[in-house]
Amino acid sequence: MPSPGPVSSVFNDAYAAEQFERYRQDPSSVDESWRQFFRFAEQVSGGAISTAPRSEDHDRKVAGAARYTTYLRTFGHLAVQLDPLGTPPPGAPELTPEFHGITEQDLDETSGASIGFPHLATARDVANRLRQRYCTNLAVEVAHLADEEERAWFRQLFTAEQLTRPLTAEEKQGVLQRLTEVDGFERFLGRTFVGYKRFSIEGTDALVPMLDAAITESAAAGARHVAIAMAHRGRISVLAHVLGKPLPLILGEFQGRHDHLGGASTGDVKYHLGYEGTRPTPSGEVELSLVPNPSHLEIVNPVLQGRARALQRDAQDRRQRDEATVVPICIHGDAAFPGEGIVPETMNLSRLRAYRVGGTLHVIVNNQVGFTTDPTDARSTHYASDVAKGFEMPIIHVNADDAEACIIAMRIAVAYRARFKKDFLIDLVGYRRWGHNEGDEPTFTQPQLYERIKAHPTPRQVWGNRLVAEGLVTPAQVEALDAEVAARFQAGFEASKAPAGTHAGHTAHATHGESPVATVRTAVPAATLTQWNESLLTYPAGFTRLRVDPRRRCACAHHRAGCAARDLLASPCGAA
Repeated sequence: MPSPGPVSSVFNDAYAAEQFERYRQDPSSVDESWRQFFRFAEQVSGGAISTAPRSEDHDRKVAGAARYTTYLRTFGHLAVQLDPLGTPPPGAPELTPEFHGITEQDLDETSGASIGFPHLATARDVANRLRQRYCTNLAVEVAHLADEEERAWFRQLFTAEQLTRPLTAEEKQGVLQRLTEVDGFERFLGRTFVGYKRFSIEGTDALVPMLDAAITESAAAGARHVAIAMAHRGRISVLAHVLGKPLPLILGEFQGRHDHLGGASTGDVKYHLGYEGTRPTPSGEVELSLVPNPSHLEIVNPVLQGRARALQRDAQDRRQRDEATVVPICIHGDAAFPGEGIVPETMNLSRLRAYRVGGTLHVIVNNQVGFTTDPTDARSTHYASDVAKGFEMPIIHVNADDAEACIIAMRIAVAYRARFKKDFLIDLVGYRRWGHNEGDEPTFTQPQLYERIKAHPTPRQVWGNRLVAEGLVTPAQVEALDAEVAARFQAGFEASKAPAGTHAGHTAHATHGESPVATVRTAVPAATLTQWNESLLTYPAGFTRLRVDPRRRCACAHHRAGCAARDLLASPCGAA
């Protein structure tokens, strides 16, 4: 039998355990580097590692500790606090030593080496390390992956701690800047354009620094283009902060001006638009694109895949593609992800030769409510992401208030795609601060949920308080930054009043046509439409109505023309 490799070649806990068992039976059967390693372990453990025959009680403790630590990896995600609003995680009995027939004291009396961790003194040390990695801030699901190489990659990832390293002080301050920009932008829009629909990102603000990380890490891995697809929720913030669409253009659209359409109004087009831009990174400039999505929601998924595949073609030889050069990122809604068939249909194409793009980074912007539907009435699974397990996609769930965990999850996603050329999913668990859109009143359908949301600080405030507690900034600096950002948005609003085509810094372009819309004659007179609408709002004699909330009656009075149509045509599929 060939001699086992030295300690320096080991990247597998099971292999280390096998070497220790050989050493225990016959020290000469393992390489000298292993003998030195185990002898050192014996010294630091005060002789706890022994080659003497084991008792049944010892075997029971070792077996129980081994099962326990394995289950910490497998079910640790059920112990992670994912809901920013405080709903406790479900937990699992397998995450306690007692379930495996042992106690915490038994863990103290069991060596780490006996369960495959020779670098840790006791099984309690092992359990504490695994609880910190798998039960704290990253809820990792990889047990469903069929390829052992992939599972081993994740074990090594959490051992090496390179991708899971904490943010530096400078990076944390950069995240505060970013969250302040996102939060300030949404609050500015809410104050300036009261009642306008914008499908605010508020509650899942961390999506923006996550996309920042995805672009930077992808560029470092060789990408020259990052293509993004998403529905309505948070789209305007992504256009402004990630794609670099000039603020005056965005604000001009809120004022009903669309320069590319010759001044014509297009209603809600501002959160359907696509855009293209560029961004500098330490690894070079990266092209960015947001695919137009005129709805409905997830139907854009295969469009993104086709676009990414086309962009991956070699300019000189169109038969050749380089999947590393273009990274697609698909952003989903939590109700739409399990609810729309186009999602698994598209994921089913992900590894087929004729359709593959070398892996897509998926993010579920999880509001914990779809339109007006609670998760318990929207899906038959625990997680919104569970559909992805059937396609052997690694999944990490993160609390949207923990910006650091969100960025670490994206680091892991990009590294996994670069290594295995497969899809990766991040479930960003947050909330929706307002209704389905800003014209809706969410307390009609989720009164208790929205009481909690109203009392909860924004992600910017949560992160600012954390940095204050860590001594990285002062409360005054947090507020000064917020005021500075607000002033910048006010200046952008003034600039948006300039004549069309005069906006400075417009280096990117929208991906829609440039021709003005022609004037057309409609077939039905406005008076006829008004008459039909009034008929829809007229109750038959003797008809008994349910009580209408005064706020809803007021809303309908202000928007009578659209009220009947909205009530008749409203659909629970609109889970933006």
